[in-house]
Amino acid sequence: MSGESMGVEEEFLLVAASSGAAAAVAEEVFDRASGAELPVGTLIQRELRDTQIEAATGVCTTSAELREQLVAGRRALALAARPDDVLVVPSGTPAVAAEAVFRGSATKRFAVIDGLFAGVTRDYEACGLHVHVGVADSDTAVAVVNHLARWLPTLLALSVNSPFHQGQDTGYASWRNVQQARFPGSGIPPHVSDFDQFRAESARLVDCGVLADGNQTFWFARPSNKWPTVEVRIADTAATVDDAVVQALLTRALVRTALAELALGREAGPLPAQVASAAVWSAARYGLDGPGVDLGVGKQVPATRLLADLVEHVRDALVAAGDWDEVEGLLRAVRAGGTGASRQRRLAATGGLPGVMRALSVDLEG
Repeated sequence: MSGESMGVEEEFLLVAASSGAAAAVAEEVFDRASGAELPVGTLIQRELRDTQIEAATGVCTTSAELREQLVAGRRALALAARPDDVLVVPSGTPAVAAEAVFRGSATKRFAVIDGLFAGVTRDYEACGLHVHVGVADSDTAVAVVNHLARWLPTLLALSVNSPFHQGQDTGYASWRNVQQARFPGSGIPPHVSDFDQFRAESARLVDCGVLADGNQTFWFARPSNKWPTVEVRIADTAATVDDAVVQALLTRALVRTALAELALGREAGPLPAQVASAAVWSAARYGLDGPGVDLGVGKQVPATRLLADLVEHVRDALVAAGDWDEVEGLLRAVRAGGTGASRQRRLAATGGLPGVMRALSVDLEG
């Protein structure tokens, strides 16, 4: 059924256990982890830098299945990194300064990207979490993305996990999002009527010479070019499996709620571009620990109220999927313990920035 299937991609940093600084061992970790026994559909993949690695789940329909695959992917990476005395760290940006971040491109396509964007990618080690949800077809995916746009800043505020970068507290909850904003076309996706128009928007940016190809867009949500799915990619990589699961379940519930609205003939209208940008900036700056921007009224309100509004908006979808109790429990934990960014700052206060990287690192249980 449309809106049932989901999958998650998680990007990780590779850091030296001794110092917490970036370790360029992605090729070795990839080779070892790719040979591990993993659940069907789970993949290990290279990322832009050779100090990064990615694990992607297969297609899942339940939170239990998703959780099992997330744990398996993280555990495989942690085991594969251990021979090099390297830690796998789920942080949106590196906390510890490195002498030289740029050590070459992982693939030919990444080399093209480095050549195009020059200094923008030279210190770019940002790690995100991407959630994929199945829909009936590509045109439906576009209509769903239009509905999701209003809620994307709140998903970011919940996910923030990158307050530090290269040895400095940035003052932001998601510095990764700030780094992404430097790329052309980043932000809330354009409001389009169908998949052909979406592809035309992507092609126009390629024709303008600011994207490597039609598969490279920096919008926070998009229909897949290959599959009938919606991909939501605004979140920082999740500090814990619980954080990844709640992001995935809320995203799926948003998609199912959008599908219900569309079934009633309710299309989403475009958002005011400047207010949408303000909402994204506020989410990156404060996370849940300050103000956000209500895109419905164009005013500043507490970010926690926006999260409560999102949960109420998707309540029926969560209940129908059997996810309500789990999501409520996971959100209670976030309210009690804080976002990934606030947890990182508490860790830094007691153990310094190398301690942040060590404390966040994936253990062998995932």
